[in-house]
Amino acid sequence: MLDKEGYRPNVGIILANCRNEVFWGKRVHQHAWQFPQGGIKHGETPLEAMFRELEEEIGLQRAHVRILGRTREWLRYEVPEKWLRRSREGNGAAYRGQKQIWYLLRMAGRDCDVRLRASGHPEFDAWRWHDYWVPLETVIDFKREVYRQALIELHRYLQADRRSRRPESAHPAHP
Repeated sequence: MLDKEGYRPNVGIILANCRNEVFWGKRVHQHAWQFPQGGIKHGETPLEAMFRELEEEIGLQRAHVRILGRTREWLRYEVPEKWLRRSREGNGAAYRGQKQIWYLLRMAGRDCDVRLRASGHPEFDAWRWHDYWVPLETVIDFKREVYRQALIELHRYLQADRRSRRPESAHPAHP
């Protein structure tokens, strides 16, 4: 399913643990690391797609996460010419790349809840927690700007969540 400009609707997921480290997955049989992401099916909302992809790619269900925020607009990237699909959709648009809504989630479950083989077609064969500001040079070049934009836009939600979770003892009473 492509839009009229040739972009496939997609969701991206930044999953943070209680230390504000993010889930970083290694693509199956590759030395490429990335955040979970996946296409939005016809008739599916971005939120529905995000929960489906979360379960398919890393085995987590709704109860394992809390949504902290999402990007306001679609973030787009174009796929280099050498990787473009030559097919055209019914609307006449040729595939150019992806447009993504990114979600920032807080892990409410445990590390052992992550199951990379939850589906019959695993996307990742390894994972780790990584500093929030992932080194963008490790991301495939044509996706780097979208990752940068998503991390910058969603960072405020991470900070707000951290402030709201401070224990009362962290706020001394005034005399």
